[in-house]
Amino acid sequence: MFKVAILDDYQNVSQEFVDLKKLAGKYEIKIFSEPFKSEEEAVEQLKDFEAILIMRERTPITENLINSLKKLKFIITSGMRNKAINLDAAKKRKIIVSGTDININPTCELTWALILGLARNFKFEIDNMFQGYWQTTVGVELKGKIIGLIGLGRVGSQVAKIAKAFGMQVMAWSENLDLNKCKELEVLPASKEDLIQNSDFISIHVQGGERYKDCITLKEFDKMKKTAYLINTSRGPIVNEDDLIIALSTNVIAGAGIDVYEKEPLPADHKLRFVQNALLLPHIGYVTAENYSIFYTQMIENLEACVAGKPIRVIN
Repeated sequence: MFKVAILDDYQNVSQEFVDLKKLAGKYEIKIFSEPFKSEEEAVEQLKDFEAILIMRERTPITENLINSLKKLKFIITSGMRNKAINLDAAKKRKIIVSGTDININPTCELTWALILGLARNFKFEIDNMFQGYWQTTVGVELKGKIIGLIGLGRVGSQVAKIAKAFGMQVMAWSENLDLNKCKELEVLPASKEDLIQNSDFISIHVQGGERYKDCITLKEFDKMKKTAYLINTSRGPIVNEDDLIIALSTNVIAGAGIDVYEKEPLPADHKLRFVQNALLLPHIGYVTAENYSIFYTQMIENLEACVAGKPIRVIN
């Protein structure tokens, strides 16, 4: 029987979105709800599987892992882009990689949840309410504030539109900034330095990878307003994590809302977890019922198509 592994099902909910029992006669399916402790463990656990269904940016599908899984034929990921997969290694092994559609609006919505949470001190006030206190902080309004967007792509553009609805001024910078889009959205194009120095909120919406790795370090934090907030719902390595901890711990900036990390899941003893002015979420930007329904439904469609020799939504 064709052996299929569903990886990265952290919430153990895949069976809520697809009826795996209907596939039982055709496939032997195993669900992995915990991340592997090491690549060696991943190799050992996955060595007999012919297809793996994965969530984007969770388990690294490295060249070594791909070459070690001798029976692997198909890699099926959520989304049509997953930098955690070594596509060149998969291509050399003639392993088909396919993906799914994805809604981008949840990441934009979560970005605003973090911005509002920081502006009105949700973390402090919620904690204090449970301890019996009442009105312990003073928040700030968004109207009239400047939000600087690092990246004005699909998500960044949505964030810009909502910022306008709040009455905010919007600046944007990226290495490939589209000036026509800036004009269309009434966004002020800026240099990276001007954006860093003038923004009250800085929100990151560029892709991960070497181009933007360590885009924000102590050098940038030192140039920000002391009242500024940083929001990252894109990729962890874009912000130097050690420098972020220093900047928050020493009040170089007012706070940060973070949904993505260099190492995920974030270790239980990670220093970020103990920084008072950090509003942390466990990478739930795309984690919605609507997206999971798309992911798991289309993953199974892709699997069936691959097994039938007519692969769909092929990435490589």
